[in-house]
Amino acid sequence: MTYTQASMDALRHSGDELADSVVATLFERGEVGTFNTLMRYVSTSGAPLPDGLPDVARAYLEATSTPPAWVDWDEMEKARLFFIDNNVHISTALSFAAMPACYVVPHVARLLSATHGLDYPSKRMAETGQFTVYLMRPDAFEAGGRFLPAAQKVRLLHASIRHHLKRENRWDDQALGTPICQEDMIGGQMFFSLLVLDSLHRLGIHMSTEGAEAYFYAWRVVGAILGVDQAAVPRDLDEARQFLDRYMLRHMGPSQEGAHLTRQLIDLYEDVVPGTFFDPVVSALIRYLIGETCADWLQVPSTRWDSVVKVVPSMLGVLESIEDASPVGAWALDRLGHLTTLLELSSLTRGRVMHYAIPEQLKKDFGVSGGVPRTRRWTPPAPASAG
Repeated sequence: MTYTQASMDALRHSGDELADSVVATLFERGEVGTFNTLMRYVSTSGAPLPDGLPDVARAYLEATSTPPAWVDWDEMEKARLFFIDNNVHISTALSFAAMPACYVVPHVARLLSATHGLDYPSKRMAETGQFTVYLMRPDAFEAGGRFLPAAQKVRLLHASIRHHLKRENRWDDQALGTPICQEDMIGGQMFFSLLVLDSLHRLGIHMSTEGAEAYFYAWRVVGAILGVDQAAVPRDLDEARQFLDRYMLRHMGPSQEGAHLTRQLIDLYEDVVPGTFFDPVVSALIRYLIGETCADWLQVPSTRWDSVVKVVPSMLGVLESIEDASPVGAWALDRLGHLTTLLELSSLTRGRVMHYAIPEQLKKDFGVSGGVPRTRRWTPPAPASAG
């Protein structure tokens, strides 16, 4: 698939017809509060839907209760094992590369600012972390799994943001496109898949081609479940590179909102890490993973640790050598990674479960009411040529 300015422009004016119609009907009938109250009891796949659920919501939940028929479950299992093998590194890439990349797209930063809570700046990271952990559990798509209900709610959350911004005329559709449009949804999918893989490569993580492709495939499945147009989404890593490069060249730049969100992110992780000695590592990692230009746009401070973090790939290489040479070492490191990820998630959520409720109004504060074989080591696709 070839992406052009015209094809990307077309994606800017398309949302999610199914979810948008459900949310519009819920607001029109005054049923959002009832929906949110009842949906707090729907957290696992296969659970009976509660009595009193609005008919339009019930129909939506039933229609979206299963993954796409085309899913390759062998590939999904490879992705899960890849995640287990690299969960700490993936969490690092999500936190210090993927999220800042969102902030370096000014209209996305503006939208995120409009939907963040000043009193709980970790909410976005907590939701992303919890969502990823749900996705990579063995029972993610089985009865009792938590991923599909979370995805159903996230899809409606996105639709509700589009609904509010359009209804209150607080978004310039002509200049900015539809809020959370298809281009931005695919862009987000690329941030959480290809950009994460790029960051792991930059950190010196030894990834197999099979593992990297499986991880990307898992996010393709996620995109389909979240309403991404499968006729437009990149089908492999080479197409992903072409899309992501063009997307970033079209949109990236500095913004006050992006700098503000990045400051919140840095403060959040400095609070998570005990003491203050290692606080500068947060800024240094962001600079290392997203590059000097983007870091300057986001006003990420330079610190004495900027040079130190450049030895991280060598340190990780030693750990991976231990993992490769010893089954016991591999088990211990994977277990440590699992516990570290859960500890980070617990700190971000403050022990809460993220329910992804449909907001009845937007925040006024912002002006808006292991197991994969290590063969064929993966290297990133070449940059897309300009055109």
